[in-house]
Amino acid sequence: MPVNDNVIITCALTGAGDTVRKSPHVPVTPEQIARDAVRAAEAGAAVVHIHVRDPETGAPSRDPRLYREVVERVKETGTDVVINLTAGMGGDLAVDPEQPLKGLGELPGTDLVGGLDRLPHVADLLPDICTLDCGSLNFGDGSNLYVSTPDMLRQGARRIQELGVRPELEIFDTGQLWFAKQLLAEGLLDDPTVFQLCMGIPWGAPADPGVLQSMVNMLPEGAQWASFAIGRMQMPWVAQSILLGGQVRVGLEDNLYLGKGNKVTNAQLVERAVQITENLGSRVATPDEARRKLGLKPRRQAASG
Repeated sequence: MPVNDNVIITCALTGAGDTVRKSPHVPVTPEQIARDAVRAAEAGAAVVHIHVRDPETGAPSRDPRLYREVVERVKETGTDVVINLTAGMGGDLAVDPEQPLKGLGELPGTDLVGGLDRLPHVADLLPDICTLDCGSLNFGDGSNLYVSTPDMLRQGARRIQELGVRPELEIFDTGQLWFAKQLLAEGLLDDPTVFQLCMGIPWGAPADPGVLQSMVNMLPEGAQWASFAIGRMQMPWVAQSILLGGQVRVGLEDNLYLGKGNKVTNAQLVERAVQITENLGSRVATPDEARRKLGLKPRRQAASG
């Protein structure tokens, strides 16, 4: 497979993990998240992937008003960047390992809603892209699950298709890729399909080049894809993805450091991804080039939110 010579860089700005207390650079408020989106774009990111957090606590949030404020703040600056909103929030289920039915849905850490209830901010803002997490997963150690059943995914994919938003199919393991291809076969996805291969998240697909190659081999014909790995594997995975013909993702959602103990910003992570891309002899894609590759509307026709 040829090296990707025109690389789309996505910056995942804040995520939903417990990272706020680990680094002062993780953006929390809508103002901070929007600021980081603009700085990431200036550093070379064509796409920004957006979660929101409770401005007071830093906890992950699904509040559509927070998404609206972030998107409006970014657009007010006139910054040309592709907006990618998460639609993965609302899938968390914590269970008691000894009595799994006890207090089901009520334990701390649970935020579980139906597939359609994960999409109100997408319907409100009509972003360029929203994510669709393509299956359930033992998400990390302990007794926490991410729940996204086949029926939930069919509902979500159909609604996203109706809205005219491009879904980015988040793939955490090979079975999820198998099911995403089933959604395509059922007519619930439009070409070009866009995949994000998510590596190294316990306990999904490991950050192993052989596993990535096998997943790339499973992709449907004509698919656009990117891949990332978390933690210290983030930057090696930039090179790995480019060498296999894919796009890349960096950002504080997935990694807080450049080198041991060196906590950095989203813009600095993007700058390093740009450097790796150019050192491999490739070029960094502009937002307009990203739109064409991913089958998005030109900027002048995009919904204003």
